[in-house]
Amino acid sequence: MSDIEQYMTQLGRSARQAARAMSRADTQMKNAALEAIAGALLAAEPALLEANGKDMAQGREDGLDAALLDRLALTPRIIAGMAEGLRQIAALADPVGEIADMAYRPSGIQVGKMRVPLGVVGIIYESRPNVTADAAALCLKSGNAAILRGGKEAIHSNRAIADCIHRGLEQAGLPRDAVQVVETTDRAAVGKMITMAEYVDVIIPRGGKGLIERISADARVPVIKHLDGICHVYIDSEADLEKATQIAFNAKTHRYGVCNAMETLLVAEEIAEQVLPELSAMYKEKGVELRGCETTRRLVDGVVAATEEDWATEYLAPILSIRVVKDVDEAMEHIARYSSGHTESIVTENYTTARRFLREVDSSSVMVNASTRFADGFEYGLGAEIGISTDKFHARGPVGLEGLTSQKYVVLGDGQIRQ
Repeated sequence: MSDIEQYMTQLGRSARQAARAMSRADTQMKNAALEAIAGALLAAEPALLEANGKDMAQGREDGLDAALLDRLALTPRIIAGMAEGLRQIAALADPVGEIADMAYRPSGIQVGKMRVPLGVVGIIYESRPNVTADAAALCLKSGNAAILRGGKEAIHSNRAIADCIHRGLEQAGLPRDAVQVVETTDRAAVGKMITMAEYVDVIIPRGGKGLIERISADARVPVIKHLDGICHVYIDSEADLEKATQIAFNAKTHRYGVCNAMETLLVAEEIAEQVLPELSAMYKEKGVELRGCETTRRLVDGVVAATEEDWATEYLAPILSIRVVKDVDEAMEHIARYSSGHTESIVTENYTTARRFLREVDSSSVMVNASTRFADGFEYGLGAEIGISTDKFHARGPVGLEGLTSQKYVVLGDGQIRQ
């Protein structure tokens, strides 16, 4: 067995032992840990910024692109947001131990379902050091142990955040090994982690498509994942154009390097001439490159011809593809063909059309008159998210506390025997 295999096996054994302790931890202890970690993060702001500065400098030297550097950066505002996310999770109801659907059977027994932790959650992620705090918090509140493997580009930031997590755990009387950050940047650690079915119950990858495809192909542990964030906004013929303009502008330009940014704008032909020139001018002022269909190019100067590949591309950059469609049916056909199943939004004042869109579009989040940027665990009231799932089992959409638990049947009897 190699040194990496031995190291990861030891992490797995420690996590499995910690998971047993976490499954026994009561809500008060878990909340105390979360509050202590939040306080530790705020107190350690100078150290966190110093550690992040090392990662940012190395990232620039290594030629990381703007989107990755944006994800990597820590600021006082982001650190405060991490602490607030922890406190919001502490304020949420604890799902562990919840019993639902309890009912008497003809035999006299009662049968129901109890919500329980998954056990050990392995999270593999790139760039974003704030994921370290978010993932740890969600795993702790849901009674799980976590093994966190961040990218090498954020190693100093992740270690600094892990120090705060460990201080909070120890202060609350919970095992330090309930959250372990993989110290090595050797890629072999990932290969071992995703095959340790005896120690790890689920893997959640957060990162680029290449990472997620590799993990999905090689893992022997169940994976909660999404590959792409090809999100759409459709402006209907009965949209409020002021709403439509603001929503479509925000969905693309609020942040570029995120999975819930709009990548394709669909516009009903009846109102395209009214909305596209103004909206396109706003995009161009922000430096967004526009790639459009023939009708879009006729209505707006300076638009590059969109290719078939553009409709199926997650840009994660200031690039937007635009297509003029006949109506909501053609918009939904386009979404069905090219969407990654992440998030789609319709802008319309027609209640019936909105209801059809909600019912017929098969994505993990479907919205009416709202920016796709709201497809986020924090915005959904989950406190934070551990990832977005575009799978249909066992969790879908932003994965919060409930997505990190399972259910087991519980049976209450009073001496019944089966006849």
